[in-house]
Amino acid sequence: MVITIDSTFVQEGDTIEQFSKICEVQSDKASVEITSRYDGIVGKLHYKKGDMAKVGAPLVDIETNASVAPTVTSNVSSRSHLPNLHPVLKTSDVKVKKTIPFLLADIGEGITECEVVQWFVKEGDEIEQFSKICEVQSDKASVEITSRYDGVVGKIYYQVGDMAKVGAPLVDIVTEDNSVSVEAASINSATSTPNKSKIPSVASVISVNSSGDKRDISATPAVRKLARDNDVNLGDIIGTGKEGRITREDVLNFKSTGAVKIRVEPTSEFFHENQREKSRPVSTNDKNSIQPLSSIQKIMFKTMSKSLLIPHFGYSDEIQLDAATAYRNSINAFLAKNNNNVKKISYMPLLLKALSLSLKEYPILNAKVLNAEGSDIGEVRLQHRSSHNIGVAMDTPFGLIVPNIKNVEEKSILEIAAELDRLREVAKKGFSNADLNGGTITLSNIGTIGGNFMHPVIVTNEVCIGALGKTQRLPRFKVAKDSEGKDVEIVVACEIMPVSWNADHRVIDGATMARFVQLWKSYLENPALISAMTK
Repeated sequence: MVITIDSTFVQEGDTIEQFSKICEVQSDKASVEITSRYDGIVGKLHYKKGDMAKVGAPLVDIETNASVAPTVTSNVSSRSHLPNLHPVLKTSDVKVKKTIPFLLADIGEGITECEVVQWFVKEGDEIEQFSKICEVQSDKASVEITSRYDGVVGKIYYQVGDMAKVGAPLVDIVTEDNSVSVEAASINSATSTPNKSKIPSVASVISVNSSGDKRDISATPAVRKLARDNDVNLGDIIGTGKEGRITREDVLNFKSTGAVKIRVEPTSEFFHENQREKSRPVSTNDKNSIQPLSSIQKIMFKTMSKSLLIPHFGYSDEIQLDAATAYRNSINAFLAKNNNNVKKISYMPLLLKALSLSLKEYPILNAKVLNAEGSDIGEVRLQHRSSHNIGVAMDTPFGLIVPNIKNVEEKSILEIAAELDRLREVAKKGFSNADLNGGTITLSNIGTIGGNFMHPVIVTNEVCIGALGKTQRLPRFKVAKDSEGKDVEIVVACEIMPVSWNADHRVIDGATMARFVQLWKSYLENPALISAMTK
């Protein structure tokens, strides 16, 4: 079996991190983005754009300090129709029944297990590609797991409420598809000493491409082929699948009736009402009762326990937003008179762009500590990251979630505002892994609820986090000229926003943090500098 290299996202010598995109390939079933599971440096690229890559052959070499020992087992990866770069045992061309252990794939950075929230299938059910199998809950999001094969559900390995391990089988699928290769890759990094080695990257999560000139159309290649065979224009169909995906049933329904059921999305009133409902404290009749942790609390408990192994230190200040307010008002006045996708901006795009400009001067605040779990300090590394993927904490119906805006350093203020608008809409339905993974620094706007200062907790893949307090109009002293031209102090009303920062004291010192925050503050109090420094 061969696949086509549609595009490559890296070059030899590039520094990449876990979940970075490597290339996009096209099989007969799907267009697939291959992402890295390792931090390291790109070595040899074995193919170029347009080449036909063989399944089971290396795509790229990655030089890494991670300890990885790939071995072949009798298990089968849940990504069997994708290019797995470990040894492959292929079946014959004759269709035979195969039992495929469907593994729980990586669904986020640092996540090793998830709670099974619900099953959509039972043993003996017939399923097809992209049918929903189950829903799992991590500390970041609730994720629906879908099948990559047509077949029959075999053994189900977990019950509702069980904690499923990443990389372990969720369910067996019995299939007769002879295009599915029997393969597996078992990665063991717990028992060997870290050493520099060259390893092939392994395929990560599938992302189905969207296309269409007038509007985005999300559909699998199989559905597109079905539409072509039936002379159906996908642009005329409103998808009822997840995130608007057009399904096989949508095409057949449109072919037979000329119409398709329109999915009703939650309204903004529904969204805010759910926010209020989620925010209400839980009460019981028995004040002394013992309650189990919820699924998200269980994961949060583990994640935050790891975070508290990081020695935090705090730094607080206040920012006068009067100049930023005038700057924002001028932008909004322009947007009101011109046709633009963004109708109005908040302070957040200014805050994020100023933060990105500050990171260019102090890139260590955008770094990541590697190999910190071991006892050998000689193996600890600091990975500097050029992409400013800034996380923005959002209070959603599913809890407090932190998606991130990718490559803020490359975006204008209006592009950042457009991405924030998109994330707010996505929050009503649930974020994708692409929105949640790859964050490099976080900014939390707790001030929208209330409060001035807080102590935000750093996650293990970042070294810095900030929190915004409630903006208030407060009296402050200001130097002005009197009637005789002398400097005098007067009291004026100013818009004041308190800010709190925490940093990883293992690699960040107080002076660096103070200079970084002061530079960020200067951009916000003199916003013309943001325009001057933006390329």
